[in-house]
Order: sequence, then C-alpha cells, then structure tokens
Amino acid sequence: MKRTIRTTALTVGALIASFGLPAGTAHADTATPRIDLRVLIVSDGGPATDAIAAELAAAGTPYTEVDLQQSGRPVIDADFLADTVDGVPRAKFQAVVLPNDNPFAANSAEMAALAAYEQTYAIPQVDAYTYARPEAGLQYPVFGGYSGSLDGVQAQVTTAGKSGPFGYLDGAVPFEDNSPDVGESYAYLSTPAAGADFTPYVDAPIPGQSTRGSLVGEYRHDGRRELVVTFVYNQYQQQFRLLARGIVEWMTQGVHLGASRNYFAVHVDDVFAADDRWDTTLNCTPGDIDCPQGEGVANPIRMTPADVDYATDWETRRNFTLDLAYNGAGSVDQREDNNGADPLADKLIADRNSFRWINHTYTHAFLGCQQDTTVVPWKCATNADGSTTWVSRTTIADEIANNRVWGQTAGLPLDNQELITGEHSGLKISPQQPVDNPNLALALSDTGVAWLGSDNSRESDQRQVGPAVTVPRYPMNVFYNAGKAAEEVDEYNWIYTGRAQGGSGICEDHPDTSTCLPAPLSTSTGYTDHIVPLETRIDLGHVLANDPKPHFIHQSNLAEERIAYPVLDGVLDGYNSLFSDDTPVVNLRMKDIGVELRRRAAWKAAVDAGQVTAYRVGDTVTVQAPSGVAVTATMPTGTTNGTAGFGDAYAGEVSGWTTPAGTALTLGLPSSTAALTSTVDASRQPATSGAPDTRVPAGVTEQVPYSPAD
Repeated sequence: MKRTIRTTALTVGALIASFGLPAGTAHADTATPRIDLRVLIVSDGGPATDAIAAELAAAGTPYTEVDLQQSGRPVIDADFLADTVDGVPRAKFQAVVLPNDNPFAANSAEMAALAAYEQTYAIPQVDAYTYARPEAGLQYPVFGGYSGSLDGVQAQVTTAGKSGPFGYLDGAVPFEDNSPDVGESYAYLSTPAAGADFTPYVDAPIPGQSTRGSLVGEYRHDGRRELVVTFVYNQYQQQFRLLARGIVEWMTQGVHLGASRNYFAVHVDDVFAADDRWDTTLNCTPGDIDCPQGEGVANPIRMTPADVDYATDWETRRNFTLDLAYNGAGSVDQREDNNGADPLADKLIADRNSFRWINHTYTHAFLGCQQDTTVVPWKCATNADGSTTWVSRTTIADEIANNRVWGQTAGLPLDNQELITGEHSGLKISPQQPVDNPNLALALSDTGVAWLGSDNSRESDQRQVGPAVTVPRYPMNVFYNAGKAAEEVDEYNWIYTGRAQGGSGICEDHPDTSTCLPAPLSTSTGYTDHIVPLETRIDLGHVLANDPKPHFIHQSNLAEERIAYPVLDGVLDGYNSLFSDDTPVVNLRMKDIGVELRRRAAWKAAVDAGQVTAYRVGDTVTVQAPSGVAVTATMPTGTTNGTAGFGDAYAGEVSGWTTPAGTALTLGLPSSTAALTSTVDASRQPATSGAPDTRVPAGVTEQVPYSPAD
C-alpha cells in the first residue's frame, strides 16, 4: 500500500522402603532430598493437558511429557520418578499433571507409583480435567450438582483462592460465550464430599440452587495434594488463560524456572504522513498500487493537533505509552504544500516526550524488489537476464538515515537501533517476493539497525536479518485506510462476505484462514457491535498469553472518528476488570521486546538441548546453564541472588532474567518457604493396596469428561 507522501527432611529409610533404593547409598539417617525443577505431564491427547503444556512452554518452564496413547512410551515406575544423586535422594519432577484424577486402569502399578512418589516427596498433582466424584474430593454432580455448559457464566475466585494461588486476580473469571451456536465450555459443578479435606479456589453458582460448586479446588488426602479442575478448556480460552498462572504456581509451589507476564504494546505507523482512504464505491483504495484506479488520491486521512491532544490525554488516563513510527517526509511535503505550515508536526514535536518514537523510513518507500505495477497484483520487476531487480543498498540506507536525521533535528527521543520499514518491505513477502532483498541486510549494517519490525501474520518467529533481529508485530484488524467506522465496516464486509452477498469472496477462496460473515454488518452499528468486541477479544488473548509482541495500527486510526480507541480501551478495561493491582500490563518499547524474545529463544534452545539443570535442596535453588545464556525463573518474594534480591515483583512473586557469573546460579529462598520442604515419614507411606478405588456407587453412572470440538 502506498501512502500519500513523496519523500524436606525426609527419612531415608522411608525412601528405601517405598522405592527400593540401594541401602548403600545412604550416608546418614536423614537427608534433605533434591527436587528437580521439572514438571511431569501425563497426557491423554486431550486439550486440557495440552493447554498446561503450552503454558509451561511459553513461560520457559521445563517439562517431560508422557503420552498414554503412544506405544513404546516409558513406564511410570519408581525408577522413572526418582533416584539418588551423590548419595542424595532425588525427585525428578517437582509436580505431576494428569489428564484426570486417575487415568489408569484399576489397581494400576503406575498410579500406585505416582501416589507413592507424591506422598514421599510432597509432590503436588494437578488433575487437568476430571469428573466430580468422591475420589477427587467431590460429590457426584447428580447429588445436587450440575453437569453442562458454562458458556457466559461468571465464575469467581473464592476467599481461599484469593489468599492462595489465584491472588493475582480481582475475583471474576468469566467463561467465554462467543457463539450462540457452539458449545464452548463444559463443566461439573459440585460441593465437597462428606468428610473430604477439600478447599474450593474457583467456583460458580449451581443452576437452580442457592449453592455454588467448585471448578478448581485443592483436595488433601492420604498425604497427597491434588488440584482438582472440573471444567474442560483449551489453551486459547480466556477462562484458562486467567487461571493458568495460578495452576502453575500451585503445582510448583511458587518455585520454578520460567516466567510469565502480561504484555501490551501498540505501534502507530505512518505518523506525519497521510494514509489513503478506502473507496466504498470502488471497493479498493485509490493510491494503492493494486487498485485499478491508479494513483489518483482523494481526501487522505491525516491526524490533526486535536488528535494529538486526545492521544496524550488518553495516555495519561490509561497510564500507557504509544509508540509512534514516523515518516519525516510526510511533514516535509505538508510544509511544501502549505507555505511552511504543519500544525500537526508542530504539536507532535512539542509533545514528543509523551510518546516513544520509531524510525519508519523517510518516505515510506517500498524497499524490496522493484515493483512492476502494470499488473494486478503487482509482481517483482526483472533484469534482462531474468533475475530480480532489487531496491539498492544505497536507497535503503538513505531512507533509514534521512529519517533518523530528520527525527534528531526535531528532537525526537529515538533509539537508533530500531527500525520498521514501510509495509515491512525488504523482508520476504509471499507470493511475489519469497526472499529478503539481499541489500536490506547490508543497509541495516551500514546504519546500525539491531531491531527490525516484521509482520507476525507473515512471520511469527523472530529471525536474524544481517546484524538485526526481527520483532514480529500483530496487525490489528483496524484498517490503515479507514478514519471512520462506516469505512472500516464497508471494507470489512468486502473482505469477509461471499460473492453472493456482494463481497469479494476472499473468505470463500481461503476458508483455512478466513471465515465468512453470515451476513454483511450494518455500517452504522457493525463496528461497535461486531468488530470492536471481536478485535478486543483477540488482542486481549495475546495479552493474557505471556506474549510480548507488539500490535500495530496506523495514524489514520487516531484521526477523524478515532476508531482505534474503542479497541484499545476494550483491551485495557477488560484487563483491569480481571487482574489485581500487583499484576499490571507490561508496556515495553520495541527494543526491549526484541531482547525478551531473543532471550526466550536462547533459553528454549538450551532447555530443549538438555543443557539446563535446576533443582532445589531445602531453601536453596541451583540452576546450571550454558555460559552466556540468561536464566529465567519465578520465585517467592524475598528470594536472594547472592547478597542482592532476585527479580522484579509481579503477581505476588518475583521473576526475571539473570546471567550467572559462571555456569551456575544459586538462589536463596526466604525462610517462609521452609514448609514446602518434604517432611514425609514412614507413617505416611502409600498403602500397599495400590491405586485409589475408582469404583462408582450403585445407581450412579460414571461419566467420561467432555472435550469441546474446538
């Protein structure tokens, strides 16, 4: 698209008795065990265990998965779960996740081994999605409970949940109801079984009754602790995203590798420039090279000083900073055409310290191949020998450098390492340009660029481009060529309706990536009633997924009817209604996002390669990682790293990155965590009868947990 711009002390004897460990390995009557910081996930291929695995992966928390459906899988027995290291008993996993409270056959040796392991080392167990039954500490739902959909129900964190693992939430846990035609959630609501030591953490009203039923709760029995979850979910649903942090903190007891925060950053592209406007009659954008009407540009969209005032006031009210990606030539052109006057630029420069600024190139030129616009869609021009004609190294470097100089002259607070090219050009784009412009990397080196914005819809992974590393950005579905809601809806209808309804049919031609609307949206209400709630839900989903990638819109969306703000407010209002004050949105600039993504990639590579070892012995955590690889961890408040404190406060804990001075990092846990050390003795060893009795009382039908189609 072209813009209108030119230029535990546990008893060793007990361990020997329960696990058959060699007696010769014991050096004393008692020993504090080593607990490895790794989670065991026993999966049945269902969405619940997959969701927990995805949460751990995103945070950088190591886990081992055993798929019960796979032949040749390892057998879960005493040797699989524990051994000795240097004569010290070692628990290989700090937590166990099962698909339900007992996924094995009756009298299973594997379930008996897990129960013994959990008792001996005080290892928590998460029942990812289980039927409410006495074996899980709950009454059967037929006895005054409920089985069915929870679509649109607002669950609540209990007092115990607030003072326990879900204290980062304000209280409400709304269940999604995105479509009246699709069942999105299924749950069993029930109250604790008679005599059960069960504490609900999250509950919801039982339909037709005055009581509430547990959805997430802790069941203590036989020297074991289980987190019992009785609703189904997948990794993308908001109800899981809200509770995922608490599930992880409960099962790791607040001591684990990896970290999770809620990020939101918004880039505003094309600042100082003007954006071409969607033509509701032509169903394209004059000025866009793919619009058959050519270069005739009418009534472009450009911010005004009043829009700047609104933006700065909005930032103050929301305690949020926007990142403005600017094109200096837009102001140069404006002054040339208006006897040197550009009130917008004057206002933005005067208020420059209210924003963060990013170089978006001087003229917003396309920096990939030379475009042949004689055909629609355009294609790359070729040389006489058939090779691609590329935009030159000099042209790219000049676009970067000239815009930098313009910004510095205007006093903009820049970071010269950051760059976003116009349309992310220079980077590969399918189908016309399947490779990067080879001159791009050279020009980035010439101009000292280290962080390069890319389009997450094209490339979701960070990658190297010469000296620079990409920062993938989420495009928000608020179009660059719309300053008014009616324009946005008209173009939205064109894209998302079928040909029989007057649309382009793009959604029909690409059903794998797009869904057709059942009918065109009203141009007067469609934006508020459909587009804003949908885009808000999508963007808030990114925020809740521990995803630091920025979102981008355009200056046109802050102009005229300022159509971006309802979405931005929806995200921030939605977030603030769900989370406590100690869990704020993290609003980073582009370079810091790039650093976070790069650290995560290096950490993931080290973990996947088996190069990270981490364990806890009493109140000491030791982490060994390759030299130069920053370590990420979440620990209780008061944890120390040598003589200094570890990490930064977030969601009631401390977390962060640190690079060990050598190959090992040693953290000291606060004395308040001493109770987390295993103190199990022989009197609490597992019964010899094996796994818990899973039989159902007469007259009660056993139910198989329901999994949603999505």
